[in-house]
Amino acid sequence: MPAGRYQWWYGIVVGILLLGHTALAAEYRPLPPAPQQGLTNDWLIYNPAQNRLTLYLPDYHPPAHAYYQWVSLKWGQPVPITFTARQNLSLFLDNRLVFTAPEAGVFSLDLARLIPPGSPAARHLLCVWHPDESPTYTSFVNTVPQPAVQQGQAANALLPQERVPGPQNVYIVFLLLIGLGYGGIRATYRPGFTRIYQLSSFWSNSSTDQDFLIKPTITWLNLVLVLVFSLSFALLLVAIHTSVQDVPLIRRLFNVPESALVVRVLLYTGLIAAFVLLKYLYLQVMGYIFDVSGLVMVQYREFIRTILLMGLVLPFVMLLYLALNSSAPSMVLWVSNGVVALLLLVTVLRIGRTLNQRASLLNLHLFSYLCATEVLPFIVLLKIIVFPY
Repeated sequence: MPAGRYQWWYGIVVGILLLGHTALAAEYRPLPPAPQQGLTNDWLIYNPAQNRLTLYLPDYHPPAHAYYQWVSLKWGQPVPITFTARQNLSLFLDNRLVFTAPEAGVFSLDLARLIPPGSPAARHLLCVWHPDESPTYTSFVNTVPQPAVQQGQAANALLPQERVPGPQNVYIVFLLLIGLGYGGIRATYRPGFTRIYQLSSFWSNSSTDQDFLIKPTITWLNLVLVLVFSLSFALLLVAIHTSVQDVPLIRRLFNVPESALVVRVLLYTGLIAAFVLLKYLYLQVMGYIFDVSGLVMVQYREFIRTILLMGLVLPFVMLLYLALNSSAPSMVLWVSNGVVALLLLVTVLRIGRTLNQRASLLNLHLFSYLCATEVLPFIVLLKIIVFPY
């Protein structure tokens, strides 16, 4: 074969092999990642040793004051997010300050509106920073578009702001402790336990009911039951009524990180128990001012009995939360709001009924005392827990 023809065939073979190798390499080449819309769970932190951003691992890295994330933004394509912020929390976009929280609360932003108008699709560096403590980066989530409210249809005012739910294992452990607490108290103080949780005498005027209201108030049985009730109520507040911790007064006095779930439950338990026990001193002061000191002990005993009896429903609401929160969160919130509102309302009605049996509430003096000691606290608690916004 002539040399020219040999070189020609050799070139054809080499070309076919190169094309096959190129096709094979293209077949196994990894596809580029799809553009991410909104935020992800992959947050970054600054590594000073390597002078770069590295993936943040909660179980490996200590908490940081600044968290970063790459986001794809384009002007005109909304990227709404919602987050829980403490006061002075700041957001930076490409090292440019775009937001600072004036106070603690839940906020919503459209990241696409924070870039210059007309900007093409590009990656931007988002930074979440707080000067004094670790920001709650887990609360930063993409906003789910809500259906438009039709004309004449009222907005849902009972639903608190959406937040990331805590781990259910913690709630289950606390529920087991509550169940063990009620079981141990019933086995240890059976007569007193039965007298408090006897439903047949709840609206009756029997002699047993009247004897209950004159027995000593500060007993070991009452103290332990108040602690169990406080734990049940605190668990409900932390799990479902999460917007309570965004009340500016509570946030400033008790600034507990959102990730410290156990600490928040124990803190709320202490606050509720302190409120129940210190109400006796408040009633004594108001009774002295209104000159009705003889009714204070009966009123406080009725208050204790009513909240303890109504508190039995709270663990069942938590079971409903664990079972249906992922599939029907709105229903769980409505049920929880209804139970809390009913607990507060029934307490006021029971106390008013008991006081009316000893002195007529038609007396303006006594009615003013009832408003100052029961109605006004009822309205405040309803505003904080059921209608936080």
